[in-house]
Amino acid sequence: MEILALLILLIPLFAAAFITLFTRRNPGSSALISIFACAASFLLSLIVYARLGDAQAIETEGIKWLSVGALNVELGFIIDRLSVLMLLIVTGVGLMIHIYSSGYMKGDPGYSRFFASLSLFTFSMLGIVFASNFFQMFVFWELVGLSSYLLIGFWFEKPSAADACKKAFITNRIGDFGFLLGIILLWSILGSVQFREIAANIKTNPGVLGSLGGLAGLLVFFGAMGKSAQFPLHVWLPDAMEGPTPVSALIHAATMVAAGVYMLTRVFFVYTAVPHWPNWLAFMEGVSPLNIIGWIGGFTALLAALIAVQQNDIKRILAYSTLSQLGYMIMAVGMAGTTAAMYHLSTHAFFKALLFLGSGSVIHAMHHEQDIWQMGALKKKMPVTFWTFLFATLALSGVWPLSGFYSKDEVLYSALNSNPVLFGVGVLVAVLTTFYMFRLIFVVFYSSARSEGAAHAHESPPAMVLPLVVLAIPTLLAGLWGIDSYLVPAPESEHARDLFSVLAAPFSHAPLVAIFGLGAVLFGFSLAYGLYYNQSRDVLAETAPWLSRAMRNRFYFDELYSWLIALTHENLARLANAIDRWIIGGLVVKGVHGTTELAGRVLRLAQTGNLQTYAFILVLGITVLLFVFFR
Repeated sequence: MEILALLILLIPLFAAAFITLFTRRNPGSSALISIFACAASFLLSLIVYARLGDAQAIETEGIKWLSVGALNVELGFIIDRLSVLMLLIVTGVGLMIHIYSSGYMKGDPGYSRFFASLSLFTFSMLGIVFASNFFQMFVFWELVGLSSYLLIGFWFEKPSAADACKKAFITNRIGDFGFLLGIILLWSILGSVQFREIAANIKTNPGVLGSLGGLAGLLVFFGAMGKSAQFPLHVWLPDAMEGPTPVSALIHAATMVAAGVYMLTRVFFVYTAVPHWPNWLAFMEGVSPLNIIGWIGGFTALLAALIAVQQNDIKRILAYSTLSQLGYMIMAVGMAGTTAAMYHLSTHAFFKALLFLGSGSVIHAMHHEQDIWQMGALKKKMPVTFWTFLFATLALSGVWPLSGFYSKDEVLYSALNSNPVLFGVGVLVAVLTTFYMFRLIFVVFYSSARSEGAAHAHESPPAMVLPLVVLAIPTLLAGLWGIDSYLVPAPESEHARDLFSVLAAPFSHAPLVAIFGLGAVLFGFSLAYGLYYNQSRDVLAETAPWLSRAMRNRFYFDELYSWLIALTHENLARLANAIDRWIIGGLVVKGVHGTTELAGRVLRLAQTGNLQTYAFILVLGITVLLFVFFR
């Protein structure tokens, strides 16, 4: 099993290296190598899934990787149901994105470089999935950051793309710094970074972290806050749209942004420790890190949904939708609903990848136009793109019996049992999600063509259409596959016995949640239909211009951060510059230099080269010494 895991991990790395070293001048070969590498990892992941069978996990032997003093790190693989599910998502959805990219990126001068970066990204993400300890996870965590930097800034000649990749990289470093501090804190207390050892230690003694239990959990969450773009580190994700559309699908669907949710689920044992706080955080006593995580997730979901309502760039609408859905997942983790979070992560990977690839198909047909108000009447011109995009929209909105309905139902059920206020937030987000997605549908695919590009649009080539059709299958059916029961097997008596039982399970299990979920969809659809069906202008922007402006400008978070940076970072930089220039450089360095130079100038006056002068100075000096001595 270890050999299979090692092959799954290393094949994409070998592909990236081979493309970089040997096939950069042969775009067709580079694409084939990258696609076959991802396909091989996917097939091997299916073998691992089959071999795991009904077992919960398979123990693997770790290899000693690093030993420095009390720090001992093993290179190992976690093979359990959680990691296998994530393997299938990363490699399966990733394979569709690889195939789609071969058509979308055709003719780009950086074609080979693009596929090398895709393979490196896949390797990095698989490393996170397999990591058996915090140290190993953090190494691959940073590699994912590097890979995303390369992909977001792929068109680096565009200033906006160059700025976006730097913004993503720096913002994630803030979250990663907190994550690293959390890892160091856990190691300093428990003396280990291995997941298995830390989990066993906390299970045996929940109070083992003492007064630092709450702080450790919060610092670990900072890593997820960066990677999964949670408030206040959410600002990088929409700007990541500057990369090619397949990159948007890869980052926003099954990989980078999902890493934070996966990490929290993997290390959830940290949050089972007694959440005490140090004295300087005594005001936090009684508040657990999970409470904070839940509220941050709920707030992010609502904030992003509101912003998405007035975005006009088709990819930015989907980017804020991703932010909102990630907030759903993080909110579920905060309410100890890790199974619900991973369930929604799984279904979301399918329909959000489909939405991004569908938007790429539209952008390709529109000659890279991304403003939805320059589109229109694409339904008949692009039938495959339309229908697959519609299915994904229905799944994202939570329409029964599509996959998104079941996973969203689990998240809302967790909220209802733990925090009714967050349940209300979740229902409101569901209304907004349906509203902004059908706004997009009506403006892009209905009404009349609003530009020359929309009038002459046509369906995308087969290499781009085929992945849309394939991804539509799990978008429609994944809710019936029992992903949640695969993660946490239910007792035999609770297993649904027929298709009808599976379809009706949410209504019998939690009818209130199901009714609220479907009610939210109907209400959101009605609003979107009333405001945007067959409209040539944004009615909401005309009705409430101040609110529309605030939403379109993302509630001015970027401007606020720029002001705060100018107020703090830039002023600190000026202060540091003044200290360096006037105190260190001026008083210390130049002071020593000036004193030495002055002493040299004075001594130089005595160096006349005249023997009589030297004799006079010698006698004068002896006279002075005699006077002082005899006195």
